[in-house]
Amino acid sequence: MTLPPNFLDELRDRVTVSSVIGRKLKLERKGREFVSLCPFHNDSKPSLSIVDDKGFYHCFACGAHGDVIKFLTETEGLKFMEAVEQLASLAGMEVPKATPEEQARDERRRTLQEVVDLACRWYERQLRTSAGEAGLAYLRGRGLSEATIARFRLGWAPDDRKALQRAMKAEGVEVDTLVEAGLVKRYDEGDTLDYMRGRVLFPITDRRGRVIAFGGRVLGDGQPKYLNSPDTPLFHKGRVLYGLAQAREPAHKSGTLVVAEGYMDVIALDQAGVPAVAQLGTALTEDQIAALWRITPEPTICFDGDAAGQRAAQRACERALPMLTPGHSMRFMMLPEGQDPDDLIKREGVGGFRRVLVLAEPMADFLWATELAAAPADTPERRADFFKRIRERARAVADRTVQQAYADEIERRIDQMRRPPRERANRGGFTKGRWTPPPKPEPRGSRAARARVGTVLARRQQQIILATVIHHPGLLDELGEALAHLELGDPFLDKLRAEILEITDADPNLDADGLATHLKASGYTDTVNGLLGAEALAHAAFARSDAVFAEARAGLMELMARVGRPRLQEQLDEARRDAASDEASWNRLLGLQRALAAITAGTSLEDVS
Repeated sequence: MTLPPNFLDELRDRVTVSSVIGRKLKLERKGREFVSLCPFHNDSKPSLSIVDDKGFYHCFACGAHGDVIKFLTETEGLKFMEAVEQLASLAGMEVPKATPEEQARDERRRTLQEVVDLACRWYERQLRTSAGEAGLAYLRGRGLSEATIARFRLGWAPDDRKALQRAMKAEGVEVDTLVEAGLVKRYDEGDTLDYMRGRVLFPITDRRGRVIAFGGRVLGDGQPKYLNSPDTPLFHKGRVLYGLAQAREPAHKSGTLVVAEGYMDVIALDQAGVPAVAQLGTALTEDQIAALWRITPEPTICFDGDAAGQRAAQRACERALPMLTPGHSMRFMMLPEGQDPDDLIKREGVGGFRRVLVLAEPMADFLWATELAAAPADTPERRADFFKRIRERARAVADRTVQQAYADEIERRIDQMRRPPRERANRGGFTKGRWTPPPKPEPRGSRAARARVGTVLARRQQQIILATVIHHPGLLDELGEALAHLELGDPFLDKLRAEILEITDADPNLDADGLATHLKASGYTDTVNGLLGAEALAHAAFARSDAVFAEARAGLMELMARVGRPRLQEQLDEARRDAASDEASWNRLLGLQRALAAITAGTSLEDVS
């Protein structure tokens, strides 16, 4: 009998290959995959690879390859339907009965898909005609390459009530079929008109890349600005993610998947090499969240920086919270108000986008911050209300293990919040482009203090950082703010760091000799001579005066990322918890984010994620 393709797709999604093979064989995790001895040949070392995200197993020794159904037919001698029934039982699904009506519906869906694809090809051709000039100019004006336009099969719907109907009639397609496929709208009085008119078209595909619907953007001031196909036997917008077919493979390889708000964001990110998808005009649904987690365990929500975008991010958090399981969560990327991912890429380039991406907040941080921002917590009564609300949010998690982990984390933060406010030293910072130095630090000479901070930054590494800056003060144009936030463990060197920043802020054009002269005049002669001596720089050629600027920059960037990132990340986590308290705390958070982004700019994503 013939089973509906959507039933088999759902069955394969619900029952992972590893869960079935793991009942027979011992599995060993290798990153996001599993390996095992192959049951199809006399295997002496694990050569069978199991890839749940793509739903297959593959033996690199004998070439055995298949999905979860084929594994059962090959290893247990089951017939196809017997294997399906066994898997359906595991998944709690009922195998559809092959009634004549169901077979007819399945055949009808295949026909509708063929018709939608035929319409897609026609829309693609219209983009290259005189009628589609405005649409093509719009896409090119948004920076899309010809390859990207082709990759996403972008098209144009002429501003004509029956243009598609006439074209499809010439292909032998009846109007009733077009109506059922969501391509044509029929009014009560019987008149019909093309559903998409005068719009740039974005074909929507299923996860296999088959076109099942369209999204359309009107040019000019027409309304609605964006329009999706209606739900059909092929298309249910709450179950589909735009761009999923294009994003699946690169997201699986990189572990990165961005969830954006719109078609153009997805396409711009894809063109920049960042896998991305979007929901289709609704809040992220449970089906869509499950689809995201089948690709990567921690997709990043990146909605527009306006109030509507932030509300959408909060709804995504609320929807995902009950669904959390060990190892599966979300991260949240905060964009400047009024900007979207496409804007950020155009302004900062893909490197700038990736630097912000690696700073995305874990879901626990986002949940805490949004709940705290919902109402003031500045009185005992309001704090009690906040504690009650945030604890209730943790109880929404269905998985007991994750729920307990959230409860523990929330209690830790509540305990910290209850403690008396700590005196915060003014760490200095940039205000309107000007560096405000911290007060002269009090001696912190205890052996315990030195030991504590010495675990973060070794004294020699601190010396090399300062020596590089003294020999190449031009580096402060890019890394001055990062150095301003990077507290050094040694009190004397930390004081020298502040002095360097204060001197160069007063005279930004100082060269290396001028900076050294000012420091010596301020009483740092012995320190400067020691820092710049050949012995101190024996293992740091990039810090020497004869190093070229690019070499000095690369060396300093790598060193600050290696030794400074843990401390800056610690400060950033602390600042995120305090960001809602006052404007100064918020400004400190933003400064720390910029500092961390600056020192990770020259490192790979693998190094900083």
